Amino acid sequence: MTATTRVLRKGLHFGECPRWYDDRLWYSDFYDGAVHAIDLDGVDERIVEVPGQPAGLGWLPDGRLLIVARKDRKLVTWDGSVLAPYADLTDVFPSHGNDMVVDDQGRAYVGNFGCNLDALKEQYGREALFGEPGVPGTVMARVDPDGSVSVATDGLKFPNGAVITPDGSALIVAETYGRRLTAYDVSTDGDLSNRRVWADLASDNVAPDGICLDADGGIWVANPGEAHCVRVIEGGEITDRVETNEKTFACMLGGLEGRDLFIVTAPDSREAVASQATSGAIEVVTVDVPHAGLP
Repeated sequence: MTATTRVLRKGLHFGECPRWYDDRLWYSDFYDGAVHAIDLDGVDERIVEVPGQPAGLGWLPDGRLLIVARKDRKLVTWDGSVLAPYADLTDVFPSHGNDMVVDDQGRAYVGNFGCNLDALKEQYGREALFGEPGVPGTVMARVDPDGSVSVATDGLKFPNGAVITPDGSALIVAETYGRRLTAYDVSTDGDLSNRRVWADLASDNVAPDGICLDADGGIWVANPGEAHCVRVIEGGEITDRVETNEKTFACMLGGLEGRDLFIVTAPDSREAVASQATSGAIEVVTVDVPHAGLP
C-alpha cells in the first residue's frame, strides 16, 4: 500500500509522542511546552503546561497521565488538575529524556538522547552520526510503580519510540542512529533480556523515530529524514508506505476503529529552528490493520 495523508492540524512548533486515549489523540509539543489533545474533527485542547518540556506520554493504572519532562530528566503526573513529581532520572540519563512506553502494571520504559544531538549535528553533520563519530550509546531506564529508577538496558544508539506486544512478552525499541528496531523479552517482573535485532533498516535508509504496533505484528515507523512513514515486519521488510507533506517524527494508530494512522510532521527538528516556527502538523490516513499493544 502507498497512500497520502490529510492534515488534521497545522501550527505546531514540534509535535511528538502521539497517543490515542479516550477518543482523542494526545501529544506533546516540545516548544509550546504543553501536552495537547485533539479530536477527529480537529478540535484541539491545550491540556497542561510542563516545565522542562513534555515528551513521552503514558497512563498509569489509576488513570493519571505520566509525562516525561525531557529537559529536566524527570517524570511527572497529571491527574486532571495537579502536575506532580513522580521520578527523577538525572542519575541515569546523561541528556534529555525522550519517548516512553508504560505497561499494564504501570512500569515505564524511558529513553534519552544520550548526547547534545543538535551540537553533534552542527559539528559533524547528520549523516556522520550514523557512522563515525556516531552518537554515544545510552540507556533505557525502567521506572517502577513505586517511582524507583533502574537501568533496563544500555548501549542503545538514541533510543526513541517503543512498543510492547499485546501479551506483554516483548518490548521493541527504535534505535534512531542505529537504524534498527531492537527487541527484548520482558519477564513478569519487568526485566528485559534476549536482546536481538527485530528489523535492520539501514539498507532502506530508515532512521526509526516514533513507532506504533498493529494487530498483524507490523510496526509503523516515522522516518525523520524523509517525508514518509513506513510499515515494517519482523526481519526488516517494508510492506507499506505513507507519503506526508513534511518529515515524520512520530506516529500512532487510533481513531474509532484503530485504523487511523496519525503522523506528526515538521520541516526541521533543531531547537533553534522549531522553537521559533509553527510549521509542524498532524497528518492522518486510514490504513488496513488496526492498532495493537502499547502505547
